Amino acid sequence: MKYIFVTGGVVSSLGKGLAAASIGTLLEARGLKVLMQKFDPYLNVDPGTMSPYQHGEVYVLDDGAETDLDLGHYERFTSGVLSQMNNLTSGQVFDAVIKRERRGDYLGKTVQFIPHVTDEIKERMHKVTRDNTNVDVLITEIGGTVGDMEGLLFIEALRQFALEVGKDNVCFIHVTLLPYIKAAGEAKTKPTQQSVAKLRELGIQPDIIICRTETDLDEDNRKKIAMFCNVEKKNVVAFRDVAHTIYECPLDLRRDKIDRLVVDKIGLGHTPSPQLEDWENFVQRVIHPKHKVTIAVAGKYIELQDAYKSIYESLIHAGAHHDTKVQIVRVEAEAIEDHGARAVIGDVDGILVPGGFGDRGIEGKILAAKYARENKIPYFGICLGMQIATIEYARNMCGLEGANSTEFDKATPHPVICLQEEQKGVEDMGATMRLGSCESILFAGTKAADLYGNVDRIHERHRHRYEVNSDYQDKLQECGLVISSVSANEGLVEIVELADHPFYLGAQFHPEFLSKPNHPHPLFSGFVAAALAKAISEESA
Repeated sequence: MKYIFVTGGVVSSLGKGLAAASIGTLLEARGLKVLMQKFDPYLNVDPGTMSPYQHGEVYVLDDGAETDLDLGHYERFTSGVLSQMNNLTSGQVFDAVIKRERRGDYLGKTVQFIPHVTDEIKERMHKVTRDNTNVDVLITEIGGTVGDMEGLLFIEALRQFALEVGKDNVCFIHVTLLPYIKAAGEAKTKPTQQSVAKLRELGIQPDIIICRTETDLDEDNRKKIAMFCNVEKKNVVAFRDVAHTIYECPLDLRRDKIDRLVVDKIGLGHTPSPQLEDWENFVQRVIHPKHKVTIAVAGKYIELQDAYKSIYESLIHAGAHHDTKVQIVRVEAEAIEDHGARAVIGDVDGILVPGGFGDRGIEGKILAAKYARENKIPYFGICLGMQIATIEYARNMCGLEGANSTEFDKATPHPVICLQEEQKGVEDMGATMRLGSCESILFAGTKAADLYGNVDRIHERHRHRYEVNSDYQDKLQECGLVISSVSANEGLVEIVELADHPFYLGAQFHPEFLSKPNHPHPLFSGFVAAALAKAISEESA
């Protein structure tokens, strides 16, 4: 196996994850088998208990691992299906080391950062190597910024690992900032020089430097960076701001032939040039669509772009599939409570209520679901959004006054949404929900079955503690709410829908985690198709 390590310097949020994912795209387009992983230096075991304000969305893998949102980029930009082995945090490392010490695995030795902690980090890479013998290249992104105290052990582990597997099998890529100083009218290379100097102090000489820049990288600056950072000029690569979509990133990096630089470094230069026609066609459909729809996303973290990252990307995928631009209107759920759904949401082609936790903005989301149901606006509820649709229907169509979830009102007279049986008595918050891929049964003759291509079983990723109360299933169905899917093992409600509506569907799982650029998730595709049908009918009316 060959190894690519992607580090970052100067500032955070440079786009290391997108750079790593884009390199993965280009290498796969060359016919190579790629696997990706993320090392995060924070002490949390995983981001599952973090607020979205701290770390953006939590991305869930098939095996139930709650991970950094960059793993979403990895799965969308490459064909790899990742697992908990592809995300490592300092919290996991120290937890493992302390457990080993308590078991006596170190045979009475003094436990130290080096070698015991760095050995634990290296062992993760060795295990991934052993478990994936069919993989050609393992790309590892190191979170944080070079020079941060919490990341030093990871950098040291990489230095040691490169010596163990042979430097010819390793490519170090460093992503830095090339700021443009408007007053001076020029881009400055000094931050890049300082960042690389810090990395070299830690024992790593980057092979390729990616310069994050608003403008292009002129030859003088390329030459200066090469000289002061001890790399060849051709190995100084520009990573420019893209104009329309993040899916332009692989094409932008290809301009400086980064894939050729990488494969030459790790001895895979014999591979053919990347075949990017499908990717280019997808990007063109995103940039130059024939149609347009407006979809309101009603949530409580709406001002934060990364809180619903996978949902926004899934809408883009589905839009491109239908040659349609999806214009997203971000709606604060609490504003709906204050001013009403019609005043806040207005005339849109679709309404989506995403997942979440806590009672803030809940009544606003319920009003959004009611507005969509009564006005025949396509509605898509995801996880909490599905529960919201169920609560709204119970209250207003089944006559169950005060119906609610016990998450928000423990004394509700009609707990149509309640805590899962296996969750009762659980005290720890981390990794204790229903997590990961589960099998569900689809019922024939439903909208959901039609969207999935009339298969009878599906596998979707979950992340929730509450569910539709089985005591109310019959009542809800008698009143017209269609249950179109249940879990194969427990019979839990997975999908609800309305038959007499253009598109009114709620899914207990998270379909956004399985959507890819040229393979949109069928539920997102159906939702955007319904929104487009509404838009076209109103245009022709």
